[in-house]
Amino acid sequence: MTTLRDKFRGCIAASWIGSAMGAPVEGWSRERIQETYGYLDRLLPYRHYPPEWERPAGTTEDGIERQRLIATAIIEKQDRILALDLVAVWLRDLDPETMAHKQEPFDRSLLEMARAGVPPAELGRMWLHPNQISLGRASHPLGLINAADPRAAADDTHEVGQLYAVRAAPALRWASLYNAAVAEACAPRATVESVIEVARRFAGYRAEAGSIYTQYDSVERLLNHALDLAAKHTDPMAMRDEFYLLYEGGSHFVYSMSDAGEIISKGLAIFSLTRGDPRQAMLAAVNFGRDTDCLAAVAGGLSGALSGMSGIPPEWVAQVNEATRADPYTNSRRTIEETADALFAAFLARRRRLSEYLEATGAPGFLA
Repeated sequence: MTTLRDKFRGCIAASWIGSAMGAPVEGWSRERIQETYGYLDRLLPYRHYPPEWERPAGTTEDGIERQRLIATAIIEKQDRILALDLVAVWLRDLDPETMAHKQEPFDRSLLEMARAGVPPAELGRMWLHPNQISLGRASHPLGLINAADPRAAADDTHEVGQLYAVRAAPALRWASLYNAAVAEACAPRATVESVIEVARRFAGYRAEAGSIYTQYDSVERLLNHALDLAAKHTDPMAMRDEFYLLYEGGSHFVYSMSDAGEIISKGLAIFSLTRGDPRQAMLAAVNFGRDTDCLAAVAGGLSGALSGMSGIPPEWVAQVNEATRADPYTNSRRTIEETADALFAAFLARRRRLSEYLEATGAPGFLA
């Protein structure tokens, strides 16, 4: 049996490695990746964002910066977090000038609004892209702190997600079902099938009647389509080509390749087809094209939560750790192991408090 600590490490490792491996080809077509690398299977240096800087192989990107902030908030609280807990970390740890090298302009805008006193619950109302992947590809720690409790993972994701989207936004539903799946993957007897069943069950989570998004709500439809493709194929690249019949083009609008529905449904399909093998999931995602770093973080992170570190090449872990320690712009230089182990310690602290509470309320006659 894979231990829970190993599952935490596998989730963090695969999400970071997938992000770092996918970043050099982010936004590329499948054809360009194939023509340039054949089948990309290694970490590469790259340039990203103005002001550009040469990033050593293994350097992660904006999504993992968000994930690190969420991890820090959980580690310091030693418990589940609220949106205001995360904003407190933003206000203390972030500097807009440093963020310009590794995070999106909207991340800096959110920080400035928080500094100006906008309440956390209102920040997401000001974001114009209600189905962007920003939260869903970065919030693995919300699944981990709620290991084996999918409902709590979904609730926490929706709570923290109000920083990034209006409450009725499809992006929050996608992120919530994804972290519910991460929480299930951490259960001691979890299987690929049980994780997929939880994802399907939470596809209707917080589907608000009368929402302005109801008329084009496609969470269940897109999820079922993706999982049907996974069941149909044995070759990830053949499945990729069929996905392109639905997802191709769209460069005429901002973040066109960063749709939460596209990335999380694809990530779950890759997880299913590769049977939760984190190495194979990351490689498949990186070679899918389009938003490769986000897709690899989603498919790899979920696979790592199920299977642990087994199968993840140690040299990839070492390379990402080395790049993290040398990163001049990251908000945290904790390594993969340090981050995962600190999150695991927070989970254990929370479990101890729950045990003490149950013991205190279970005294004979107390509840009578």
